[in-house]
Amino acid sequence: MINNFLIINFIGEDDKLGLRINKDFFTHKFVHKKNNEQLVFEVLKFLNSHNATLDENFSVIVNQGPGSFSSVRTSLSVAKGLEISKKVMLFGFKNNDLQRFDLENIEKIIDKNLIEKKLIKPIYIS
Repeated sequence: MINNFLIINFIGEDDKLGLRINKDFFTHKFVHKKNNEQLVFEVLKFLNSHNATLDENFSVIVNQGPGSFSSVRTSLSVAKGLEISKKVMLFGFKNNDLQRFDLENIEKIIDKNLIEKKLIKPIYIS
């Protein structure tokens, strides 16, 4: 069961991060034109600002697309890096499965098993 998680929705448009810790949910919207190299710093800053503890009980859920090639690859790389370095559980979802970026809809994709474990198949827009 997924309780505490970071969700990375970084596909090149309306990019956001979400963080659920216990019963609290926080979001971060990228307001400036983002630089793909800055994603890892934004994620770490967001996690640190909410005192998130990443361990084997924490999950990272990442948007697999469709979306911008470089944005999807960057977000997958950051998520995979967290999985390897912090031993978090890694899941992926398709952009079309998340109606709105809010806790209710994120919990729906989790409950309906619309997330994939371990097998990440990115979808790019040509």
